[in-house]
Amino acid sequence: MALPAPNLDDRRFQDLVDDAKRMVMRRCPEWTDHNVSDPGVTLIETFAFMTDQLLFRLNQVPDRLYVKFLELIGLRLIPATPAQADVTFWLSAPAITPVGVAMGTNVATLRTETDESVVFATGADLRIVPCALNFVATRAADADAQVDRTDELKMGQSFQAFSAVPRSGDTVLVGLSDPVPNCVVRLDLDCRVEGVGVHPDHPPLVWEAWNGKEWRKCVVSTDGTGALNTAGEIHLHVPADHESAVLGGNAAGWLRARVIEVAEDWPTYQASPLVTALSASTIGGTVEANHCEIVEEEVLGDSEGVPGQEFRTTRRPIVIGAGETVLETTSEEGWQEWTQVHNFAGSDPSDRHYLLDGTSGTVHFGPVIREPDGGLRQYGAVPPYGSTVRLRKYATGGGRVGNVGKGAIQTLKSSIPFVSRVENIEAAWGGVDGESVDEAKARGPILLRTRSRAVTAEDYEAITQEAAPDVARVRCVTAGDEDTDPGSVRVLIVPAAAEVEGRIDFAELVPEEETLRRISERLDEVRLIGTRVLVSPPKYRGVTVVARVIARPRLDKARVRADALAALYEYLNPISGGRDGRGWDFGRPVQSGDVYALLQRVRGVDLVEDVRLFGANPVTGERGEECQRLDVDRHSLIFSFEHHVRVEDH
Repeated sequence: MALPAPNLDDRRFQDLVDDAKRMVMRRCPEWTDHNVSDPGVTLIETFAFMTDQLLFRLNQVPDRLYVKFLELIGLRLIPATPAQADVTFWLSAPAITPVGVAMGTNVATLRTETDESVVFATGADLRIVPCALNFVATRAADADAQVDRTDELKMGQSFQAFSAVPRSGDTVLVGLSDPVPNCVVRLDLDCRVEGVGVHPDHPPLVWEAWNGKEWRKCVVSTDGTGALNTAGEIHLHVPADHESAVLGGNAAGWLRARVIEVAEDWPTYQASPLVTALSASTIGGTVEANHCEIVEEEVLGDSEGVPGQEFRTTRRPIVIGAGETVLETTSEEGWQEWTQVHNFAGSDPSDRHYLLDGTSGTVHFGPVIREPDGGLRQYGAVPPYGSTVRLRKYATGGGRVGNVGKGAIQTLKSSIPFVSRVENIEAAWGGVDGESVDEAKARGPILLRTRSRAVTAEDYEAITQEAAPDVARVRCVTAGDEDTDPGSVRVLIVPAAAEVEGRIDFAELVPEEETLRRISERLDEVRLIGTRVLVSPPKYRGVTVVARVIARPRLDKARVRADALAALYEYLNPISGGRDGRGWDFGRPVQSGDVYALLQRVRGVDLVEDVRLFGANPVTGERGEECQRLDVDRHSLIFSFEHHVRVEDH
């Protein structure tokens, strides 16, 4: 019995004709005669016949030869993208001298019996600078100048942080002895509110730092004062561009707390907080870290002095862009550095160029190609015979496993003086698995057809994935589809977001500005002249599931409820949910029957009594009316918003 051969493309003559006619109806609605007697239809059938013959020949190619053909046309697997996380190094005591954390310092998650630790490496040097309080001032929203409160504070007198009845825009300013970029500042306050205060979890207050041009928001990881309601500590993570400036005639590194408006559901200040004591110190610093390990001075082997040599690293995959990859060879003058290129098309025989395949960890040197006139041409230099080839530094790692949750990074891989612990106060983001062989096979025909030119929707999607491999999903919406203007193309981007038991913070589904810029610039190079390209995130429809299930006898109801909630969040997930685990399908509605079937498969569930669906606004949290089918726009995705499961006994 013969083994089943893979069908590389299952389209046939009639399928091609039907696809072409549908495109004609969408792009040229004035062409209404689609009968076989029409000359245009004759041309369509002619091209469909020729394409059908090509597909027939393609399906005769063995799978291995097909992969080799993809290598021949220059297709390479897209390597994994490392996750990024802002990691905070906490000091054992307030800093009295500068403390440094070197670039490449390794931190990791906790290792368990079932999971290995996930290692991150810092991407820049961190300098934790000591500071102290020099000035305190207040400024009302409608005042032209600030009021210095430094002397009152030194005398132990209380002062009002804001106006008698605080208004939006009132501020209290804190002047530090030195600017503290990337540092964590602890403010120790003794304060109280006379009268009605605010909700400590939803305060009408924001902390900001002055960078010489504008006020930048600070992340608040701890607020023991309950938004200036009582004595306690506030931990502020100061942005990287914090600078010293002169405000009110005093030079300092300035921070401020500003009153803002909040939703009507939460109370605002009815009276100003009274500040009795205030001091400042530096207790840590924050730096960006990448999910990778830095490998230094790895010897790959000795050169044989011939073109087209290949060397493989011991660690793979290699992360491109998470640390400078440096390749060197020995010479009479010492170590010579080589330059990494994407291909050897523009390399001369004297150019020390090499190509790096991040997925397989292979270093390629330039080949010799026979020219049409029979001569030979060397593309790129050849390392001399006997010279040692080494990678002075490279990074290995990457993938979705790096999208760890908030607080998961807790381990220092090496001891650092005065640093007691490490923590990520926000979830890691941006980790994407490398491209598989099956995915590369699907991308191969698109690469062969487009040759880096964006014409069809598939072209835009493939080129976007190449330009931004850290993006989880891409969808192209062409002109005339929904609200896309004629002559325009919309590219919808779903970034890789951190998932904890399938749950995603909605704010992490907003792509970074740098990612949008990189994609826009790349698509602008390959688009057709006159085409307008818009890059943006898709629309999301929030969904809330309220279910009631019956647990099997003698089972822990709390465990059953947790498993049921995890199943809901993992299934109704825009990135890794859906029927195949590759993300919820664009435009697919959510039906109660699917949820019934999902919950019935949860371990410990004996019977699903009731399932109700509600639409929800993922930004405001407003819930819609109950329904049995939640429709989603054609190019929109769903987002799980606060599911509720009630577990009962028989």
